[in-house]
Amino acid sequence: MAFNNSTSDISGIQKAAVLLIALGPERSSQIFKHLKDEEIEQLTLEIANTKSVTPDIKDSVMDEFYEICLAQQYIAEGGIAYAKELLDKALGEDRARAVIGKLTASLQVRPFEFVRKADASQLLNFIQEEHPQTIALILSYLPASQAAAVVSALVPEKQADVARRIAQMDRTSPDVIKEVEKVLEKKLASLVNQDYTIVGGVDSIVNILNSVDRSTEKHIMETLEIEDPELADEIRRKMFVFEDILVLDNRSIQTVLREVDNNELAIALKNANEDVQRVIFDNLSSRLATMIKEDMEFMGPVRLKDVEDAQQKIVNIIRKLEDSGEIVISRGGGDEIVV
Repeated sequence: MAFNNSTSDISGIQKAAVLLIALGPERSSQIFKHLKDEEIEQLTLEIANTKSVTPDIKDSVMDEFYEICLAQQYIAEGGIAYAKELLDKALGEDRARAVIGKLTASLQVRPFEFVRKADASQLLNFIQEEHPQTIALILSYLPASQAAAVVSALVPEKQADVARRIAQMDRTSPDVIKEVEKVLEKKLASLVNQDYTIVGGVDSIVNILNSVDRSTEKHIMETLEIEDPELADEIRRKMFVFEDILVLDNRSIQTVLREVDNNELAIALKNANEDVQRVIFDNLSSRLATMIKEDMEFMGPVRLKDVEDAQQKIVNIIRKLEDSGEIVISRGGGDEIVV
């Protein structure tokens, strides 16, 4: 498909294809990592069907992309009115109105946006007396670091209850969200997307627990292990993945590797990315690194399940060493204090 010199009749998917073509394969591949499989398939097909793009079309699409990114940044910093004011100065009133119009037509302003800039202590005073389900709903919409600070400050008997409710939350009706916001005396009803909103879930509570201090995490996990062992196990498996070995310092990595069977390590590295392989090999003796590389080469194809099992064994060793205090995993809260 060839385009003329106007973007007025080009669909959104076509503009996205032009943008990815203009950005080149390296940058486009990074963008693909953040897309759903369905979106990747649609874009790949559109790119394949795009035969030529004129310089004018490319420049027009890139300009529109830049303007939308600029508007989203301003909205995130201070809301739509703030974004409109800055865009008026940057682009002119007519162009600013057009850009904001495109965004607000599809923009979902997150519920409870008014508390996202609040200090954690203020927020705690604001919601700590609410029902645990209400607290869970609000925290599910907040950045993990902010939610973690609130969870850490809740009374212990409420922490695990709220954590469980976040993990088990799936879809929340807009009417429920509006009612909660009404109780909190904030009028966001006109900004709430009327489609059912996916919120919470295991990934949400994992992000929060990864940011709280270690003592809070242990209390929540120990309580969940008693009340809901399956949920606790699912959360624990996601708390620290194999690739997170990159956050460990060299001394900790060396401590971990002393506990790992060499054959298991070779299997685990079979499907690991280059950064993980490099940091592990850098922390082995040259002789052992050479031996493991040879084992990886000669073992041939390995089932993905076997690789994942080997990686999980190493993750379990890491968590065991952290529990015993032999290594420290960098996290939020008080774990950064060294005495």
